[in-house]
Formats: sequence, structure tokens, C-alpha cells
Amino acid sequence: MKIRDAAAASEGGAAVGRQERRRRKLHDQLYEAAVGLFVAQGFEATTMEQIAEAADVARATVFNHFAQKVGFLEEWGVRRRARVAEILGAEHAEDLPVGDRLRRYLKEMADLNVASRAETTVLMDASARYGRLLQDPSLEVELARIVEQGRQCGEIRADVDCDQAGQLLAACYFSTILRWIREEPAPFDLDERLAGALDIILLGLLADEAHAGEP
Repeated sequence: MKIRDAAAASEGGAAVGRQERRRRKLHDQLYEAAVGLFVAQGFEATTMEQIAEAADVARATVFNHFAQKVGFLEEWGVRRRARVAEILGAEHAEDLPVGDRLRRYLKEMADLNVASRAETTVLMDASARYGRLLQDPSLEVELARIVEQGRQCGEIRADVDCDQAGQLLAACYFSTILRWIREEPAPFDLDERLAGALDIILLGLLADEAHAGEP
């Protein structure tokens, strides 16, 4: 490649990089504006026009980034999971035994919810009502992946269906959160409740495994 061509390619790449940074910044700006409005006045009461006004952009710009209002709810969930993954990655949680990894994952999720209870109350409720909270497999896939890794190293029984385990853990998480946001003040300690539920799932209900087959 000629020097001039290489320089042009470099400039073109820089321009694309700048455009992507501007696009990402605007995307974040719209997201923050929407979440702020949802918390302040409710999901239902907030319109795309209001989001555009709060972000100081044209209405069409909002739709270019979020085709529907529920898209903000989906983004909220994605960002929560990404934040937990970032925290656990920094702590090298992948080196922990599977039970401890699951506890750390749920604890970080609980801590995020507790730290932003007002936001969680509005957006989790809206996700259950208008979004795909219980249909989106993202959380159960992540939890199933941890269970699968535990099965591969012998910490989880070989006959355990990892996908089903992920579904069970995700359903437990969501049902616990939805109960936690229903009352003010919070009706129970979220971290303790999730940890207790995880212990039941990991250890089972029967007092004596030897009698599992008895009537």
C-alpha cells in the first residue's frame, strides 16, 4: 500500500472512530435522559417526545437509537449484567468454586438493586409489565454457563440439566426482586433472601438424600 493510501485509510479509520464515539455518547445521553424521566414520572407517563426534549435532540433521533420505549428497559438489563460481569472479572471470580461464583453473582446484582432502589422499582416493574422480563433468556443463559462450568469440573452433578438450572435460578431472582419492590420500605434484606434461595437450590429440600425415593 502506498504511503498516501495508508494515510488516507488511517484518516478514514479515525473518522469512523470519532463517529462511533459520538454515536455512543448520544446513545448514553438518550438512555440517561429516559431513565431519569422514568424514575421521576413513571414509565407509562413518559413519552419519546419528552425523552427527546430532555436529551435536547430531535424526536427522530430517539427512534434511531431506540425503536421502541421498551428498548430502554432492555438496555437497562444489559447494562446491569455487564456491570456485574465487569466487577466479577476484576475479582477473578471465575476461579471460585461454582457455589461461591453464583453467590457472588447474585450478591452483586442485589447490591446494584439496593444502591438504586427507586430506579429498580420503576424499571423492573415496567420490564415485568411491558417488556420481556420473563421471556428474555439473557440472565438464565449466563447462570446456566456458570452451572455448566461447575459440572465440567465435577462440582455439579453430571445429570443436572444446566439450561434448566439457569432457568430456575433466573426465575428465582426475578420473583424475589419483584416481591422486594412491591413494598416501601423494602420488606426484606435482598442479599440475604437471594442467598437463602440459592442455598435451597444448591442443597435441595430433603433432609436425607438416602430417603429421596421413599413415599
